[in-house]
Amino acid sequence: MAAKNQDTHAKPVNLRIREDVRILIDRAAKIRGKTRSDFMIDAAYRAAEDTLLDQTLVKVDAESYQHYLDILDRPPSGEGFARLMNAPKPWRD
Repeated sequence: MAAKNQDTHAKPVNLRIREDVRILIDRAAKIRGKTRSDFMIDAAYRAAEDTLLDQTLVKVDAESYQHYLDILDRPPSGEGFARLMNAPKPWRD
């Protein structure tokens, strides 16, 4: 008989939060159709992923890096850029 892997079982996490924060979380969870716990777990998971992804280091060879810098140094152009620059500016009414 194989032993159960304890890492697959949910572990409790206890949090102390102010009442106003709990009410806000409950309102948002209800809108999403989730329990408070599921809503908080999803939010914490996304924040953890974002934090880790922000720390990702991408290594490239010198030639690829120079190509990337050359692209960044090019002046913007193209149909999309021209359309954007010619679009009406709402602050100039």
